[in-house]
Amino acid sequence: MVPDDERPYAVLDIDATLSDTSKRVHFLDRKPKDWDSFFAQAKDDAVLDEGLAVATTLGENHEIVYLTGRPEKLRRDTLKWLKDNGFPEGTLYMRRNTDRRPGAQMKIDRLRKLSDDKPVAVLVDDDIKVCAVAEKAGYTVMRADWGLDPETQPTLFEAQEKEGRT
Repeated sequence: MVPDDERPYAVLDIDATLSDTSKRVHFLDRKPKDWDSFFAQAKDDAVLDEGLAVATTLGENHEIVYLTGRPEKLRRDTLKWLKDNGFPEGTLYMRRNTDRRPGAQMKIDRLRKLSDDKPVAVLVDDDIKVCAVAEKAGYTVMRADWGLDPETQPTLFEAQEKEGRT
């Protein structure tokens, strides 16, 4: 195992990468979208087994960073969910409650800040746009395609990129 201070970052998204959002995405199909209900149920998401396996493996030789578009007001529930479901310890970066930047912009900004501290070895994310922007910026990306539901992906993509909400 690599000493803690020498371990590069492994950056992991949460929604649709580690957690199964399929039971709550229907709140975003409504007009107007029911963001309060969507976020209130995040604490009840099932674990995506592949996401847990990737996080656990990366945690052996990397410093884990969780980078999510979830708003800061969900910090307590998100930390509890990660701990209760056996995810490795890590630093959690969340969106400010009023931050509505596209997910790709919010995440690439954080990756750049992290890179000022030490290398980012890999970003694990389900969002195609986030992955493309990160790869273009020179980051190694693992596309989390194990949590995608073709029926819900357009709704999540819109929420991440057009509304800056998750």
